Amino acid sequence: MVKYIYLQPDEQMPEVADEDAWLIVEASDDGRFFGSGYGFRASGEGVFYASSAESDVTLEAALATATEWARERGVPTIWVQTSPAL
Repeated sequence: MVKYIYLQPDEQMPEVADEDAWLIVEASDDGRFFGSGYGFRASGEGVFYASSAESDVTLEAALATATEWARERGVPTIWVQTSPAL
């Protein structure tokens, strides 16, 4: 199960160790939502996540795609910033 932690516009995701899985979905000034992160394949190999233009259009789409990726890659938490940084 993936947990969501919502951040304030001026709040940053906490630092994570290099070997830890992480994922963040951030609002942009143009109304899109960009995701990035790091997780692991079943083999244990590390892999980066970068959202695609198709999933950036709404928060719901961004979270759906990010959640699926997080479940497959062992990411327990998705940090979510619903408003652009101030």
